Amino acid sequence: MKALILIRHAKSSWETITDDFNRPLNERGKHDAPQMAGRLLNEKIIIDSFISSPAKRAKKTARLFMEEFQVSKEEIILIPELYNAAASVFFKVVTSLDKSSNTVAIFAHNPGITDFVNSLTSFKTGEMPTCGVFAIKINSDSWEDFETANKDFWFFKYPKLKN
Repeated sequence: MKALILIRHAKSSWETITDDFNRPLNERGKHDAPQMAGRLLNEKIIIDSFISSPAKRAKKTARLFMEEFQVSKEEIILIPELYNAAASVFFKVVTSLDKSSNTVAIFAHNPGITDFVNSLTSFKTGEMPTCGVFAIKINSDSWEDFETANKDFWFFKYPKLKN
């Protein structure tokens, strides 16, 4: 059994004049990311691998989660293809994950993460909110089987949903 946790980056700033790739988190984003990580920790969820788009806002969200999980920020795996990725790219990334990782968190962007999430199970999120966390369990011992494996909705959480 494998578990995949998909997280849209936390709220980013539009105030700083910069290119899209380098947009930072705003204050709400810096608050929401550790809070959401804490909600996962409260449920005793263990994450084996933290994978992120290298864009500043996604990488910072992942690192804030990693701090809460007490994982060294050097353990982050950056995958350039996750920046503005289409759903098909997510499938490629997941099928290439290390077999030894049972629970993986992937931090990325809209619209691709929403398209990917909504293609996985009968549960539909609408648009993934910033710092939204969507999780499924995969009935397989290998990530290589991801596309054809049965996928079961596990949970969907986001900052404004207080559960």
